[in-house]
Amino acid sequence: MLRTLRILMLVAGVACVAIGLYHLVLGIDSVPGEEGASATVDSRERFYNAIFAGYGVAWIAAARRTPIRATDVRWLAGILFLGGVGRILSILVHGQPHWFQLPLTAIELVGPPVVFWLAAAVDRRTPVPG
Repeated sequence: MLRTLRILMLVAGVACVAIGLYHLVLGIDSVPGEEGASATVDSRERFYNAIFAGYGVAWIAAARRTPIRATDVRWLAGILFLGGVGRILSILVHGQPHWFQLPLTAIELVGPPVVFWLAAAVDRRTPVPG
């Protein structure tokens, strides 16, 4: 379970860094359907994706700890889940987004409970130092 959790954390981290940097560099050109967006939207896209890349670095750092701290994992997974909730709110308020956003929403809502479960299992198996 520890190996699976660590791999998932590293994959999440690398994916978030790559996605964040991609959007940071390309701005609104990286977002389907945003061709006519303003400079304000482009600025926001680049800013938030710098933070998203940093979020990925946090996943990688947490995965490299020995032992993995379940509290770190829960916080990071909870943030991802909250992002999925935000997407659901957007759908309720503004309707269906570009089709690609829907699988991302599913990942953001299903992935965190899996990671929570793995973190809990690893936490139970990890001896408490002292």
